[in-house]
Amino acid sequence: MDDSDRIINSEAFVITQVDYGEADRLYTIFTRSKGKIKAYAHGVRKAKSRKAGHLQTISLINLMLAKGKSFWVITQADTVEPYEKIKSDLVKTANAFYIFELINRFAPEDEAVQPLFNLVKDTMTRISVEDDVFMVKKFFELRLLKITGYMPNLTTCIQCGETILPEDQYFSAEQGGVLCPRCGVRFSNVRKISMLALKYLRFIQRSTYQELRKARLSQTVKEEMNSIMLYYLTYINERAFNTPFFIHQIEENDLNKGIGK
Repeated sequence: MDDSDRIINSEAFVITQVDYGEADRLYTIFTRSKGKIKAYAHGVRKAKSRKAGHLQTISLINLMLAKGKSFWVITQADTVEPYEKIKSDLVKTANAFYIFELINRFAPEDEAVQPLFNLVKDTMTRISVEDDVFMVKKFFELRLLKITGYMPNLTTCIQCGETILPEDQYFSAEQGGVLCPRCGVRFSNVRKISMLALKYLRFIQRSTYQELRKARLSQTVKEEMNSIMLYYLTYINERAFNTPFFIHQIEENDLNKGIGK
């Protein structure tokens, strides 16, 4: 085993953290060079710990890690980008946590996936600067599915193979894509999907992020797209996500405040 196997110096994001022992913490870290790993920080909960201020969930950090018996050990941590605009906005914060929840569920263990790390890094920047993060999230979700091999088929009926026409269709998480109206009625546990929602999902699937910024969607279509994507992501992952409900609560509170003014 050479030094490259025993020592990591890498950009990283903290995904989760759990207190360990009297003063330590165990982290789930998403690194550029080793992918998703478990890392241990000695004494990080002590008042004088220098590392604690850098091991924040919503921050791009640079880590030095050494291979331990069970986990990687964090020996040095420095903040590269603190994303203060995200941390100062509750909606942006909640959406950033959603991105990290997806990474925690979908990123493979101990396997570097450079396109996925770059996608997370770009997404955090976009959440920071964009007023409306809806397209940021949809772009991330579909690119995540592409990188991890779960991209749904949105162009042809997954049952009969016919090209999808510009009309309302069905979406099946189990089948992995769209069903035409004739085939859709033959399956259970499918969702109806409107022509507009499907159109925009296909647009996101084939477009660059810059092209997506020009799109203007109604709230109804956004909610439908959110529902379809969450249905599919949950099916693949085989368990519910926590952050979407939190995001919905925050957005509802903001909407009610706006109505009350």
